[in-house]
Amino acid sequence: MEFGQQDFERMLFFEQARQTAENLTNWAGALIELSQFQSRTDSVNFVKDAISKLDEALGINPRKHDILWSLGNANTSLGFYTSNIEDAKPYFTKAIQCFKQALDEDPGNQLYLKSLDLASKAPELHVEIHKQMANQQSATVGPSASNTKVLLHGLVWPNLTFLPHLPDKDYRRLFG
Repeated sequence: MEFGQQDFERMLFFEQARQTAENLTNWAGALIELSQFQSRTDSVNFVKDAISKLDEALGINPRKHDILWSLGNANTSLGFYTSNIEDAKPYFTKAIQCFKQALDEDPGNQLYLKSLDLASKAPELHVEIHKQMANQQSATVGPSASNTKVLLHGLVWPNLTFLPHLPDKDYRRLFG
């Protein structure tokens, strides 16, 4: 079987598209990681930029499970950065949708299953986090309490420093 110039160009095009999607995904991942070290406002902007990179990558390869998973993480993070639970719910809904799509593409992936499970508990956890943040801010002097973020089960969750202080039953209820 012989390849002509047109076949070669087509192969080159698809390889470049694959690399572009991969680069956009890596860029988005870096933005999400960097968001952990920013002020709350800058963190939100970094995550929104990451979402735009991931959306662009999905435009190239709409069934790529790691892009879908990353987009789910970004939406989950954005939901937690949003103070009002009603405003945050659409982000959690989008995250759940992305995690389900990632699982459709890579069934049985334990990380995707855990992410889906945590995202389904996100609205309840959001209420707990923001309640604890309000308590911490009233008890803490200075701005540092509002910029604390924690990595939990591979997801960036802002302001989870209260978790070790939750009664065991509350922690088990949230994370089952």
